[in-house]
Amino acid sequence: MSVYKQYLNVSKIWEHYNYTKGLHKDNPSRSVMSIIFIIICCIIILENILVLISVWRNKKFHSAMFFFIGNLAFSDLLTGCAYIANIVLSGKMTLSLTPVAWFIREGTAFTTLAASVFSLLAIAIERHVAITKVKVYSSDRNCRMIILIGACWVISMGIGGLPIIGWNCIGNLEECSFVFPLYAKKYILFIVTIFTAILLSIVIFYVRIYCIVKSSHAEIAAPQTLALLKTVTIVLGVFIACWLPAFTILLMDVSCKVKSCSILYKADYFFGLATLNSALNPIIYTMRSKDMRREFLRVLCCWSYLRKSKTPDRCMLHIRSSSSLERCTQKHYFPTSPIIKDCNTFV
Repeated sequence: MSVYKQYLNVSKIWEHYNYTKGLHKDNPSRSVMSIIFIIICCIIILENILVLISVWRNKKFHSAMFFFIGNLAFSDLLTGCAYIANIVLSGKMTLSLTPVAWFIREGTAFTTLAASVFSLLAIAIERHVAITKVKVYSSDRNCRMIILIGACWVISMGIGGLPIIGWNCIGNLEECSFVFPLYAKKYILFIVTIFTAILLSIVIFYVRIYCIVKSSHAEIAAPQTLALLKTVTIVLGVFIACWLPAFTILLMDVSCKVKSCSILYKADYFFGLATLNSALNPIIYTMRSKDMRREFLRVLCCWSYLRKSKTPDRCMLHIRSSSSLERCTQKHYFPTSPIIKDCNTFV
């Protein structure tokens, strides 16, 4: 029988879950943790909506870098939504799903998480190109922005859609993942490899950026290099702290035999920790900008007044200075030295 004919067979979900992890009654603590994760996801959604509103309403943020940050916020927002849907459709609801519904549930979460991670890579690429190119024309930047954002979503949807296209273990139970019973272990290993490669790429790009700035006149570049080093440390530290436990669980899932690793029963908690990266991204990439912080406060102020049916004039004012992420004065200290940009914030 064709694998695709099994996509509407509800009994396949029962068969795979019973084989990989066995059917157990729901743990009461699971319900409590689900509520906590839903609250965290609501926070993720609200703070990323705040980022998108801030970028949209202030014309000074209508630049390539802020559009990248907006794309990151949008992917993180969808991650929060997808994770809520995943939680709601988990537990007892899982056994009532068809395989195609299960693939959509998990594939959506994989797609949004991948888009979030690829957005981090896109920001690193844009930073690297911006600091290494002496002349960056507006048309080139806009074209690069569209290509990077488009590639981010196309690749993410491709990765998330591979199982429903056919890379799954329906009809081959021995190859099934414990954490994701309808996914093939080779697909899980592929995901870990891709995300690890992205992490290494981000490290390489930021190290190169740091070295370029560091190679400038040491005394003059000191404030910039210190700010950049701090941001890079935060970015990579948060990324590793949030994702390393999930990567470890997935690698254990690939290597462990069926029902032999009890820690895999707690996998949901590790993926909940990974989702926290979507809550911390807005803080890292926007709250380090003074102008963005001012815009955040202005949006919150407007919302507070709108609840009271008042609209103060200051809510409609835009910040006077251009953003610290974009307002830079190019300085050539030496003919052979790279361009140094005087900015308030490095991200």
